[in-house]
Amino acid sequence: MPAISFQSVSKTYPSKRGQSGPAVKALDDVSFDIHQGEFFGLLGPNGAGKTSLISILAGLSRASGGKVTVHGHDVLSDYAAARRTLGVVPQELVFDPFFSVREALHIQSGYFGIKNNDAWIDELLSSLGLADKANANMRQLSGGMKRRVLVAQALVHKPKVIVLDEPTAGVDVELRQTLWQFIAKLNKQGSTVLLTTHYLEEAEALCSRIAMLKQGKVVALAQTSELLKAASSNVLRFKIDSQLPQALADQARITGRIVQFPAHNANEIEQYLAAVRQAGLVAEDVEIRKADLEDVFLDVMSDKSGQAGVKA
Repeated sequence: MPAISFQSVSKTYPSKRGQSGPAVKALDDVSFDIHQGEFFGLLGPNGAGKTSLISILAGLSRASGGKVTVHGHDVLSDYAAARRTLGVVPQELVFDPFFSVREALHIQSGYFGIKNNDAWIDELLSSLGLADKANANMRQLSGGMKRRVLVAQALVHKPKVIVLDEPTAGVDVELRQTLWQFIAKLNKQGSTVLLTTHYLEEAEALCSRIAMLKQGKVVALAQTSELLKAASSNVLRFKIDSQLPQALADQARITGRIVQFPAHNANEIEQYLAAVRQAGLVAEDVEIRKADLEDVFLDVMSDKSGQAGVKA
């Protein structure tokens, strides 16, 4: 039995009231399973359908078609059992300003009928770096500390499946390290983790398997290692102080002074560097590296690799 099963899920939003135009199809026949104990990544650009899929999984939105189950429990017909199995960390910082951190965790426990779980609450507070904030009012916390509390609330009922929707967006490096150490520990103990993130280096380091969404469709689904093996090239990377000619720029990924070209072999590398020299530019800090998940992601989203990454 899969931990999570998406079966031909579709979601269509009607056009806004008073506005003409077609309805918006956020999800289009999305199907894949997440295995028990897996650390699974769900990636895609803004508007790809990630949040719609997670909202349907969490019971916050109803699919227009298809079926979603969590450990065999249908998220609609068996909602209570499905929800008890899930711990969801949302993107938004939602908190009650009238309670302390510890009180908020006790209240969250009560939603699941859990009492006398102080030992687990203490472990959550300690593992997430919140022990010294246990009695602080939620209003007094920084954004990063509020994010930690959201994680603790999601885990307070010891769910079998942990859903992390952009959990490290806008937070400091310390929190990211603390969070991933704790989540990795829970995953090793058997928890299933579903992660969405724009930090692709996190997904590459943490996720054993990845699905990529584009315009509501699954365009890649494979083991992370297989996606990286399927990358079409190495990458030539260097820095320059001036703009590349447009013909070269169209082939490159440019971030500030950093220029990166896909390079299949030594001949291509030399051709790129020769073209840079001919343009009167000086390449600094030249290096060749293996393609990473960001390279794969950009290839898939630009259709350069088509459906090559899709596997059953």
